[in-house]
Amino acid sequence: MTDLLFLQDAYLKKTTSTVTAVNGDLVMLDRTLFYPSGGGQPHDLGTIASTEAKHNVIDVFKNEGSVWHKVDGTDMKEGQTVTSELDWERRHRLMRTHTALHILCGVIWNEYGVFVTGGNMEPLRARMDFAFDPLPNNFAEHITNIVNTEIKASRPIEISYLRRPEALADDHLIRTKVNLIPDSVTTIRVVDIVGLDKQADGGTHVANTLDVGRFEITKTESKGKGNKRVRIILHD
Repeated sequence: MTDLLFLQDAYLKKTTSTVTAVNGDLVMLDRTLFYPSGGGQPHDLGTIASTEAKHNVIDVFKNEGSVWHKVDGTDMKEGQTVTSELDWERRHRLMRTHTALHILCGVIWNEYGVFVTGGNMEPLRARMDFAFDPLPNNFAEHITNIVNTEIKASRPIEISYLRRPEALADDHLIRTKVNLIPDSVTTIRVVDIVGLDKQADGGTHVANTLDVGRFEITKTESKGKGNKRVRIILHD
């Protein structure tokens, strides 16, 4: 098992770790800063350095509780102490984007009571699908204004953990389909934009909504009955 440092501190940029396994250009560490692809959030990039060489991390993925890092080299050895460092600009942009999507979800739920049906993100841009049929009139302008108001409200983002029975009893988490999380997961990580949105989530987020930047809906699309796509970008 890999200790996932980003779950506790998304702002940690650099740390030392021990190599626990090597398979060609794949490296496993006892603990990692690097977020593996999942939940609509892309994997982190950065470097892993030993005393002999520094390698770029080009892919990160999770397998059976452990995280593998694909690097551009094959000379790391089990038992080595290495230094990991994030591509912080990319990570922070993804944190801003992920939090922006949670703000969007909270606003749409509060305004319309509509569920999310899918989503994906890249740094400072994303798309999210909602169960609208059809989209309300003046949707993009209306929602953009409310989201930007919520960003300026300087709401803190808090991380907590709930036992599964507590999470299933929370109405806010039920609406975000926490009940779809596998039964094997007994502790649920919760991301709470205080006073706006609460979701079961394993991604990385900024500490305050002010850090998100200016939000803009660039396009809306119909992806079929009961499924409308919203494309967004963020500005500094």
